[in-house]
Amino acid sequence: MSATSGIPTRRPLGRALVAVLGTLGLAAAVATATALPADASAPTPPSGWSQVFLDDFNGPAGSGINTANWQYTTGTSYPGGPAGFGTGEVETMTSSTSNVSLDGAGNLRITPRRDTAGNWTSGRVETNRSDFQPPAGGKLRVEARLQMPNVTGAAAKGYWPAFWMLGAPYRGNWWNWPGVGELDIMENVQGINNEWATMHCGTSPGGPCNEKSGIGGQKACAGTTCQGGFHTYAVEWDRSTSPEEMRFYLDGVNFHTVRQNQVDATTWANATNHGYFIILNVAMGGEFPAAFGGGPDGGTDPGHPLVVDYVQVLQSAGGGGTTPPPTTPPPSGNRDAYSAIQAESYDGQAGVGTETTTDTGGGQNISTLANGDYALYKGVDFGSTAARQFYGRVASGAAGGVSGVVEVRLDSRTSAPIGSFAVADTGGWQAWRTVPANISSVTGTHDVYLTFTSGQSADFVNVNWFDFGH
Repeated sequence: MSATSGIPTRRPLGRALVAVLGTLGLAAAVATATALPADASAPTPPSGWSQVFLDDFNGPAGSGINTANWQYTTGTSYPGGPAGFGTGEVETMTSSTSNVSLDGAGNLRITPRRDTAGNWTSGRVETNRSDFQPPAGGKLRVEARLQMPNVTGAAAKGYWPAFWMLGAPYRGNWWNWPGVGELDIMENVQGINNEWATMHCGTSPGGPCNEKSGIGGQKACAGTTCQGGFHTYAVEWDRSTSPEEMRFYLDGVNFHTVRQNQVDATTWANATNHGYFIILNVAMGGEFPAAFGGGPDGGTDPGHPLVVDYVQVLQSAGGGGTTPPPTTPPPSGNRDAYSAIQAESYDGQAGVGTETTTDTGGGQNISTLANGDYALYKGVDFGSTAARQFYGRVASGAAGGVSGVVEVRLDSRTSAPIGSFAVADTGGWQAWRTVPANISSVTGTHDVYLTFTSGQSADFVNVNWFDFGH
């Protein structure tokens, strides 16, 4: 839950998710979370997975956490660590049951409070265990079913709930972030109907992981809002693939993936060669809320809890489990510019989701594409005869008045586009058409960036594949 700046503008998902769920295996087992009652037991692990940690938060109303599983983090920092937990948050964390308690209905409630002098208190709990990591060649899934603080608008200014993990070497050091790694499974600010998921690593500021922003993605809650109901949030750390992956899920849908080959080998090893511990907390104020208007202030309404139904950790040995393997990108220089490049085979991205496509040939398309998002495809070989055409297979179910531009850039996502085309509603998010565009002459081998630009914040396009022509 580190400070985050330069965060992409939120946007609503705005489309049905039913088609993707049938292919997600383990993810589908939690996809119905919003339809379950407030106290729903953790789902039985599917075939190939074993449960290595569970807290269902059952206990008498007003009692504290199970200290066999959790420890309280109190005060305004770790002992000897950076003030305000390094994020500029303003609350004091306590172990009081006014801030952290069970509700007697199978839930944990972490509740920010403000006293008559305007001082804020809240709660932060961490697992005693700090050894959560997948076995060699296997997977680890960390998930929680929770409801964000049910407060929105001006009354939510400064709220910053989170469900996240830190690398075990952070305990007792407190100054080795972000090199030891951080996995933000769910962060939210200001009562916005959106969740942010991020991996932090490398050095700060800047570095290979773009700190303090990290390598992040985001997604809006569908059905009920993130604040209005329970949703399931998860990360899968997958060592059964090459490259290794961190996949983030909302209600069973994989909307953000960080791959090992997006950073250098040393950065990845430093962030993943150890276990992690799990954290639940509600901060007030700090750098992330500051990016969305600041707070808390006099209009902020205290007393709205983060409600957690369960936290569980599953493990799959030897690549077992039912989550489908990702598409592995080809090696650099081995993409043919004149054959269809599957959009989901990207080497890097921001804001990109994937879903099952109904287009001819099946497979997946990339989705949730909006202003500021991009996808990177390394090593596209254009040969010695210049390419002058670009073709994109796209679909859009964007609302009236929402449109955007798909751009092609070479070798840097900030270089001038060599070509582009505009997209508006095509009749639905799976109503596919192939759109041509003229491009500047290109020869040789290049990294290709698809960038997405719009004057609105909403999603405006899906992409299934693209290629080039002479």
